[in-house]
Amino acid sequence: MAPVAIELIARRICILRGQKVMLDHDIADLYEVPTKAFNQAVRRNLERFPADFMFQLTNEEVRAMRSQTVTASGELIDSMATTWKRNARYHPYAFTEQGIAMLSSVLHSPRAIQVNIVIMRTFVKLRDILTGQQDTERQFAELRAVQAEHASHIDAIWNIVDRLQDPEEPVPPKRPIGFPAN
Repeated sequence: MAPVAIELIARRICILRGQKVMLDHDIADLYEVPTKAFNQAVRRNLERFPADFMFQLTNEEVRAMRSQTVTASGELIDSMATTWKRNARYHPYAFTEQGIAMLSSVLHSPRAIQVNIVIMRTFVKLRDILTGQQDTERQFAELRAVQAEHASHIDAIWNIVDRLQDPEEPVPPKRPIGFPAN
C-alpha cells in the first residue's frame, strides 16, 4: 500500500459553493476503487450524507470545472478528462470535510482508512494555513491604519515647517509717533 502525500490531496481540494470539497472521482482514485463502486457504497448509505456533507454538481458547475481543466496542470487534466468521458451521464458528487469524515463509517478497507486519515490532516493543515493568512491580512490592515495616522501627522508637521520658512505678509511700516513738523 503506497502512502498518500498531503500535497497530492491538497491539489484535489477545490472550492464549490463557498466550501472546500473533494469530488467523488478524486476520492475514489485515492481509495483505489472505481468511481462507480465508490458512489454505490455512498448511495447505499445516503442517510449518512446530508446536503452539508455531500451534494451533486449542477450543469453550470460541471461546465465551470471542465473549463478550469483547460488551464490546469497535465495531471489534473488527464484525471478530469477521463472522469468526464467515463461518467458523461452523471454529475460528480462533491464531499465536504464532514462528508469525507463520514466516509470512514462507510468504507472500511485498509486503504480507505489510511487515505481518510491523510485527507483529514490535509484539511486541518489547509485550515491552519488559511487562519495564518487571515492573521497576516489583519496585521497588514492594522499597519495600514497606523501608517495612515502617521502620514497625517507628518503632513501637519510639514505644513507647520512650510509656514515657518515662508515669510509672512509684509508688515506695514509703522507711523512715526508724535506730530508732524511743518
